[in-house]
Formats: sequence, C-alpha cells, structure tokens
Amino acid sequence: MTNAAKMPLVAVTDKIACSKLVLGSMMLDSDRMEHSAELMDAYAALGGNCIDTAHVYGDRSSRAVGLWMKERGNRAEMVIIGKGAHPYGSPRMTREFMEQDLAETFERMQTDYVDIFMLHRDDPDKSVGYILESMNSLLEAGYCRALGVSNWTVARIQEANEYAAAHGLVGMACNSPNLSLAKPNEPRWEGCVSVYADDLAWHERTQLPLLSWSSQASGFFTGRYNPDNGDPEIRRVYYSDANWERYRRAEALGREKGVSANDIALAYVLNQPFPVCALIGPNTVQELHSSANALQVALTPDEARWLDLGK
Repeated sequence: MTNAAKMPLVAVTDKIACSKLVLGSMMLDSDRMEHSAELMDAYAALGGNCIDTAHVYGDRSSRAVGLWMKERGNRAEMVIIGKGAHPYGSPRMTREFMEQDLAETFERMQTDYVDIFMLHRDDPDKSVGYILESMNSLLEAGYCRALGVSNWTVARIQEANEYAAAHGLVGMACNSPNLSLAKPNEPRWEGCVSVYADDLAWHERTQLPLLSWSSQASGFFTGRYNPDNGDPEIRRVYYSDANWERYRRAEALGREKGVSANDIALAYVLNQPFPVCALIGPNTVQELHSSANALQVALTPDEARWLDLGK
C-alpha cells in the first residue's frame, strides 16, 4: 500500500474524519525523535491522519507528536485524539481535572486544541449530566472539536447521549473500547472495557463510530506465541482454548486469501457493519506496513462470524 489516497476515512462528525488505521503514540518518544518521526512520516505517507494520545501515556510520547507536527507544519491536517481524567488510582472525573490534563497536553504538543477529547475511564459515581456539562464547556472554550469516551459501557454511552439530546448538549461522537478477534480472559488493565456480541449489535443499530484499542490483541496472531510459551501478561489475558481456535481459523482463512493470520485478525475489526477504526502500535515501519495490509482484506459477514467461532 503506497498511495496515500488509499487509506479509507471514517466520519466521526460532519467535520472530522479519521483514517481507518489510527496510530497509537505509546511507542513514540521525544528522546528517540529520529525513530518516532520515521514512524509518523511512514504513517502519513500511507494516508494516515489520526494519532491517539493520552495524558497517562506520559510526557515524552506527546512531545514527540508535537515536535513532529511542528517540524512538518501539518497540525491542521492531523486528527489528534487526547484522553484525560484517568483516575491514576483515585477518582478524577471533574471539570478541573479535565482542564488540567488538557492544559498539560497542549503544552507537551505545542498546540491549543485536540480534535477529539475522550474520557479515559468512566466514573459511575458521577452523573452523565455533570460529565456532559463539563465536557461541553471544553467544546465551547475551543479546547476540542468533538467528544468521545474510552472504556465506557454502551449502556452508559446511551444514557449520556439520551441526556445530551434531551438537554441541548453535544453528546459522545465515538467510543473507544477494546475490540479484537481474540477475546480477553480478563481486562488487561484495571477499568478497561472490551466489547462483545451485544455491544457490537448496539453499535450496528446506532452506527456510533468505534475506535478500537489493542485491535491486534498485542500480537497474539503474529505467530510469536504458542500454547506452551509466551509473555506472562499475554498468557493471562489471551491464552484460552477458544482464542487458539480463533487463531487456527484465522490461519486457515489467511491461507485461502493469501494473507497472514494477523492480517485476518485486523480485518475482522475493520470489517464490522458500523463505522470502525483500529488503533495500531507499530514499533517499526515494517510493522506499520504489515498492519496496512489488512486494509485490503475483505471479509463477508459469514466469514467474520465463523472466525469468532460462530457457525
């Protein structure tokens, strides 16, 4: 995939469209700027326009994004996701913490807005009314152009958007949970939310865009793991008889289509019946190009169902 025009876009709002592959920023580092810039340049060359950042990812990843945008003069062309109000061990779902996290993000990235501001976790003790009113104040101040959430249940998102509609507020434009072909045995990190059949059916009904993190299940489908060995964390989260069967099916379908099991696994995410983008975290340009292969893989609904152990 060499032509930038080939990267499909997903409309999040009528003014914001994200490329189907969203570049994660956790592997970017302002202390390794040459390597980080090489990754971001390669991503942009493929037509990618969206970078996922978060306050909790730390200072150096955000600074790398900001330095790159300043050097390339492309801030207006990029869609920057900023996430804030992460609990850090105690509740931080307040307007003050949202503003504080955004202010620090702006300083790190040398910008004065993010395109999509997401709450990184939910706090069920805070009403959706309070949360939406706080987030809408950020919109009105020009700190962001759209609102979203990460690691919220679809029931909570529906409650929030119904409140917004009833009170003349801007609701959540997108949802960023974990969606992958491999289903986690338990959350990889505390407070994380993965989506399953009922959640996918809700997204299909509402057509709310979904931006999936850990779309490739941390490399589960790359062949680097097998049932007898592997990183302890990956074993804890992804090792199960059901996931190894999904792996075998991805391999089999990949052979039919002439692509890898990892391509099939990412294509499963990208071929959902609603607007979807996949967050990817390549460590090298080669890994980035490998992920881009999945954009060319079409799956029928029957194939996607079979991969996920359906009939």
